[in-house]
Amino acid sequence: MALSKRDLFQKRRLRVRNKLRKVNSGRVRLSVHRSNKNISVQLIDDVQGKTLASASTLESSLGFVGKNHSEAAAKVGVTIAERAKAAGVEECYLDRGGFLYHGTIKALADAAREGGLRF
Repeated sequence: MALSKRDLFQKRRLRVRNKLRKVNSGRVRLSVHRSNKNISVQLIDDVQGKTLASASTLESSLGFVGKNHSEAAAKVGVTIAERAKAAGVEECYLDRGGFLYHGTIKALADAAREGGLRF
């Protein structure tokens, strides 16, 4: 029996997250969530269980409310890099979840790297 798109997404999400946990223990996680209309990202310290910084296209200050395209993702990436520096985070690892690394996820990651985050 063929797996549904949702089942494949869940398997990919767990596979990615488990591999990253083994390799990057002790580092802050840059967690990305993408929907059809918005994209959001959080810097999470798993040791303390706290969110250190977040950015999303839902913030009206970014000017991309309801947009999910590469330009909006790049702006969110730059914003999270600035907020990470303010929180004292320079190095993290990218947890893309079950999303493929292309399009908006790639644009966000590239913009965050250009903003000064290392992963």
